[in-house]
Amino acid sequence: MTTHPTLIVHNAKIHTGVARRPEVQAIAVTGNRIAAVGTDGQIRSLAGPATQIIDAGRRRIIPGLIDSHIHMIRGGLSYNLELRWDGVPSLADAMRMLVDQVAHTPPPQWVRVVGGFTEHQFAEKRLPTLEELNTAAPDTPVFVLHLYDRALLNAATLRACGYTRDTPDPPGGRIERNGNGEPTGLLLATPSAMLLYSALAQGPTLPYEYQINSTRHFMRELNRLGITSVIDAGGGLQHYPDDYRAIEELQQHRLLTVRVAYNLFTQRPGEELEDFRHWSSILRPGDGDEFYRVNGAGEMLVFSAADFENFRQPRPDLPGHMENDLEQVARLLATRRWPWRMHATYDETIGRALDVFERIDRDVPLQGLRWFFDHAETVSDRNLERIARLGGGIAIQHRMAYQGEYFVERYGGAVAERTPPVRRMLEMGLHVGAGSDATRVASYDPWTTLHWLTTGRTLGGLQLYPDRNRLDRATALALCTRNNTWFSGEDELKGQLDVGLLADFAVLSHDYFQVPDEAIRQIVSELTVVDGRIVYAAGDFEHHDLAPPRPMPDWSPVHTGSRYRKSPSAHEALQVLAPPQGCATHERAGHALWGMPGCSCWAF
Repeated sequence: MTTHPTLIVHNAKIHTGVARRPEVQAIAVTGNRIAAVGTDGQIRSLAGPATQIIDAGRRRIIPGLIDSHIHMIRGGLSYNLELRWDGVPSLADAMRMLVDQVAHTPPPQWVRVVGGFTEHQFAEKRLPTLEELNTAAPDTPVFVLHLYDRALLNAATLRACGYTRDTPDPPGGRIERNGNGEPTGLLLATPSAMLLYSALAQGPTLPYEYQINSTRHFMRELNRLGITSVIDAGGGLQHYPDDYRAIEELQQHRLLTVRVAYNLFTQRPGEELEDFRHWSSILRPGDGDEFYRVNGAGEMLVFSAADFENFRQPRPDLPGHMENDLEQVARLLATRRWPWRMHATYDETIGRALDVFERIDRDVPLQGLRWFFDHAETVSDRNLERIARLGGGIAIQHRMAYQGEYFVERYGGAVAERTPPVRRMLEMGLHVGAGSDATRVASYDPWTTLHWLTTGRTLGGLQLYPDRNRLDRATALALCTRNNTWFSGEDELKGQLDVGLLADFAVLSHDYFQVPDEAIRQIVSELTVVDGRIVYAAGDFEHHDLAPPRPMPDWSPVHTGSRYRKSPSAHEALQVLAPPQGCATHERAGHALWGMPGCSCWAF
């Protein structure tokens, strides 16, 4: 009996990611797997009477994007509460969005901007002042988190948090005070961001029903950008299993539209070994299914090894007992064959950790365990060689696109040229994948990652990398698709468009391989397929979309429209970001997509 495809997409430019057949015209799906790829004629001939057939209109199709380092589970619980400044081109625009959201937000709720942007992306090249925040929101609490380095709290938030002149500075953080000793509203990480996160945690949270709704909307946003899979890195204040209830209920009801492999992140300094001993006795890596599965340990393995990631502060020196703490945990994980990921920003941290891993490897071989470092911005060639010998990998993120200017200020442009040394990692044959480290710092937008990898520029326009440390577009895309499957042990399941693999792909608004560099950041998906099902559709394909649930609560930024949404077409993008008439700076620039620094039309 012949089985006809359930879905055919044809008349497309399909980048398969498969070397033997890199580009085809059409794809056929049966159930949740790819049944065939080939020419329009070959694939159309497979259709049956019940096959859904979609004409892609010569659009570019790519494998579904995979983020190898994101905090999606935690981010989903609060997504509906957050005003996102991801991609906003000017502070003036950002403040207009904030004022609009303040008008919609009832007491005692907060307006919170929790990462995803940098002051350098703004035409004004600065953050709002505390005076501006207080003027925009005299009564509504406003919390703005900027990267790993600071948070801005208006007066209403200070009152809600209970910060007074008697509130002490916590270890690794500083509460800025005026001449009278009163808190101003500026919280600084010096270098620990725990002060910032603990202040955020004092804001109202969503009830459980709303958390489920919020997670669904966050997944839809990821689908809009072409993301079909993530590896969740756990996160601070993300407790297992309590804070995993919403994602697990969505899985039980088959409502996940993003595949999730999750790592478990210890929350208790001094009791890390106990946490991992318990988790590794009740769970095994791979437990779950193709939508929701255990991936391993980390990114926090032991608190004494945390070297933070704030380039506005000096590199922290780790305590002398770090190696002993780390060895106890890593030896347990290696013995029980639990893969791990380890946060490590600096080469000095990586070198000390490798001393530990090499010692363990003599007793318990690490080859085949799929362990890896996260971040590794300043890793040296010597330590890359050591990682390769132990069979490890490196998951990089586009943190330098947000913090590159601060890194150059501290360490110089020459050092920044290979921070991280992506091309060198690949030349040495290491397992390398790319992710975002979203949501509290960088944006979850994968097209920002791809722009950074291929152009070597920050969001502020600073050229960080020479040609020798930049990637061509196909290689960069591989880091966001098939390369990332190694980190979750799913090499034979996804990441490419080939027969027998999971049917996860995105039909793009613009051809990634043809658009100018700056237009990469404008790309979205107009049709996203996960597990053979259409989970998101817009533009010409909008009639295929399933209406999402109404955002909860009604005043959510997701619902009120006070969010910035990059446009699905270049023409519309120019209209959205067009400045007022008569701006000579913009007229000379030809209305560049992302605004012009020093231009008076963007002044707030």
